[in-house]
Amino acid sequence: MVLELKDTADIPSVAQEFLESFGHNKVFAFDGDMGVGKTTFISGLLTAMGIKEIDGSPTYSLVNTYQSSMFGKVYHFDVYRLNDETEAMDFGIEEMFYSGSICFVEWPEKIKNLLPDNTIWVYIRKKDDNTRTITIEQ
Repeated sequence: MVLELKDTADIPSVAQEFLESFGHNKVFAFDGDMGVGKTTFISGLLTAMGIKEIDGSPTYSLVNTYQSSMFGKVYHFDVYRLNDETEAMDFGIEEMFYSGSICFVEWPEKIKNLLPDNTIWVYIRKKDDNTRTITIEQ
């Protein structure tokens, strides 16, 4: 599935479409260059999930935890600062992946071997005209 974002005003509708198509899945790996909009799109997903107070990127805390009345517990990971997969295991990332909660992971290539087999990969790419293409692979 491919979704298009012409600008940030499209995020609410694209986030809703994403959740309607993939909301039953649990682990999502967001792949994209620095500054492409991974955190911004995940924030849009959290808002569409009914979460009012969003903490932004968990760059230093590694994980932000939210509670959605519609989806239950939601984890947002940013593992950019990890040196290796052992660090992720040390803070219990595997338990969170297999908890039944929704997990959004930024920089998943750093912990690729820890991701469940059924992880949904979300590729966000910036085009020359500054629009974004979001390609989702199951």
